Amino acid sequence: MNTLLQVGLRQQAVFIPETAIHSNEQYLTPTTGLLVANLAKLGFGVSESLLHALNQTTPAYQATILETFREVMGVNKSWLPLIKNWEIPVNVTIADYIVTYFNTVFEGEGTRLDCGHIIPPETFPLERYNGCPFCGTAFNSGAIENFGQHSKIRVLELWSETSATAYLQDLLASKTALDATQVDSLKALLSSLPLKEVKIGMKETMVTVVDILIAREEADKATVLFTTPTDILRYLWYKQTGFLQLIAPKTIIQRQTKNKVQFHVVKPVKETLAREALKLKYNRKEGLMVAKWMNNIDMDATAMCETMHPKRGMWVRFIRALRLAEFSQRPGFERLRVVMDKFYRQDYTVWQGQVNHFRLRYDTESTMYLLKQRPGLFARSLFANMLWFGPAPVTAAFATIIDKVPARLLFTLQMYADYYFDKTITRSVKPLGGITKSVPANRLLSMYDDAQLAAMQDAVTELCLLAMTKRFAAVPTTAKSIYIAPALFKIPLAIGDRSEQIQDLPSALMGTRYKTDGNKILLFMQWGTGLAAQHLDMDLSCRIAYDEYSDTCSFGRLQTTGCKHSGDIRSIPHKVGTAEYIEIDISALAEAGARYVTFTCNAYSQGAITPNLVVGWMDSKYPMKVSQKNGVAYDPSCVQHMVRITSEITKGLVFGVLDVAAREIIWLEMPFGGQVAQQLDLRNVKAILKKLDSKLSIGQLLLVKAAAQQLQVTDQLPADETYTVQWASNTAAVTQLFID
Repeated sequence: MNTLLQVGLRQQAVFIPETAIHSNEQYLTPTTGLLVANLAKLGFGVSESLLHALNQTTPAYQATILETFREVMGVNKSWLPLIKNWEIPVNVTIADYIVTYFNTVFEGEGTRLDCGHIIPPETFPLERYNGCPFCGTAFNSGAIENFGQHSKIRVLELWSETSATAYLQDLLASKTALDATQVDSLKALLSSLPLKEVKIGMKETMVTVVDILIAREEADKATVLFTTPTDILRYLWYKQTGFLQLIAPKTIIQRQTKNKVQFHVVKPVKETLAREALKLKYNRKEGLMVAKWMNNIDMDATAMCETMHPKRGMWVRFIRALRLAEFSQRPGFERLRVVMDKFYRQDYTVWQGQVNHFRLRYDTESTMYLLKQRPGLFARSLFANMLWFGPAPVTAAFATIIDKVPARLLFTLQMYADYYFDKTITRSVKPLGGITKSVPANRLLSMYDDAQLAAMQDAVTELCLLAMTKRFAAVPTTAKSIYIAPALFKIPLAIGDRSEQIQDLPSALMGTRYKTDGNKILLFMQWGTGLAAQHLDMDLSCRIAYDEYSDTCSFGRLQTTGCKHSGDIRSIPHKVGTAEYIEIDISALAEAGARYVTFTCNAYSQGAITPNLVVGWMDSKYPMKVSQKNGVAYDPSCVQHMVRITSEITKGLVFGVLDVAAREIIWLEMPFGGQVAQQLDLRNVKAILKKLDSKLSIGQLLLVKAAAQQLQVTDQLPADETYTVQWASNTAAVTQLFID
């Protein structure tokens, strides 16, 4: 697969380098026409500029384009479900399973399948199955039969080397942490394009750049990117675990251990394997490289030790594994020697400890003095300190340093002020490396009445908006008018909720709403491609929320009101993979009074969801066909959204919520710990939906900009400044509105 073509597709474009252009054709060539026709079968159209560019490329490059798109859309994968015509119930009971079990044990009469089970007569209708109905083993593969049932075409634009370079610069300069899709794109771009001088916006992005430089054997260039010991620790932990965030080892071990716990397991699962994977092993060359990084950091030794203290346990392990104490004794490593000495003797004062000391004594003046020294940490603790000390002194102190607070934190405070200062609300939180949880409102809220809490909300909102208005007003502009696409008012800002899975289609932010064109949507899940035949039980399910109760459509309940499941596959065939589907009838659910339908996938097998599992949903204004021959329902042209699993510690994942009344699907990513969908707490889903509703949209941010710069908002083009949905699809570019 061409990685740059894959990155371009995520921007709803086709990458065409100058080296691929070998002609100046004026008329449409047969190969170009065939390519456009094949792309249309996959649900893609081309713009006029792209068509002209494609017409000048070689047939070989056109073949590469088509092959990349077919691979992304899973055309060559097997999409075979367990039941052939699964829209019609098979009407089997628990008695059929019991009879089949004893019939197999005692080798009774019946049909012996490849898996060894003997299916007795008058039990399972074998003509309706693509595998064993008893153990859920798939025997065959199934190709896609129906193409082009789409109701909408994704129009692709031209993506040149200049566009790719500009996108790389946007990713590097992004002022919010990159999600998994952006990180994957960044790696692909850095491996193909030169790294130019640019200020890197986030520490996580810096780690990715350092990794590329070291792979190129340019470790010395990485030295200037490290400004604190935490930067070095972040890189080391990323190379050890793959996580760009400093997730505590015990958190990883606990999640991996819980993922291996099964319903039928009585004894607790040991943590030995999980701990073994986190053991640190470095050679002397690697140790010397890190020692040079530490020795060259331009930072006071005491300040370095204080920065290292919050992760002291991890640092002790890394210092021993990297032999830093030994390297510090060499000539030229005098700074490292001082740091090692101070760190081991703990000859330093911890800033957070001082804050806690004065805070517990209700020493407002001393606490505010310390917090003002670190504006970012002050912003993150603003709400809690307002409740602890009262709003007046805290907001007054915060106002004096608000100009030093990063814009992303100001927007976060403005968005979640109403959400936090509400006594009745259950908040959705996701601890670092953990799963989404719902927590009750802060207990200190009960000390204030509703009027006081409303005043706190207003104070935070006014303070943050005033600061951002001043920042926008300080930016010189010659523009007089601004166009804001209406759809931007439904797209939230890329702050806080980063996706851990990869979106190979044009990516969307969590909270993005998709209107359904038809009356039915089809959930799909495909896994196992390239793997040997084995027991690998992944489950596709949905939870249906009514006013007074909830229902489930899953492997244990294939048919329920408004939902039909294609059958539970528990063992995959050799190399080709397999699939599960759920058909959701929106009208039937609305008539039954359903409110929400939550889409989930789970690993029933021990461990996490298998990597490269693909999950998503299809939608079309026209009825989508299910193959009468083998039950395959997948049509790439109908895919509205899909994600590819990359996280190796996710046991259960919510990947969307259908708002039945609004006929909208809300894209969200919410990991949860559960072997089956019934273990999902629907209160967590409601809490995260409330949190997403609190987020500021891109359109609302642009209105703040327009008011600050006195721009006239127009609903017609052209305008001096134009902001479209295509522009917003590059979320890294959107963050350039965050003026610091």
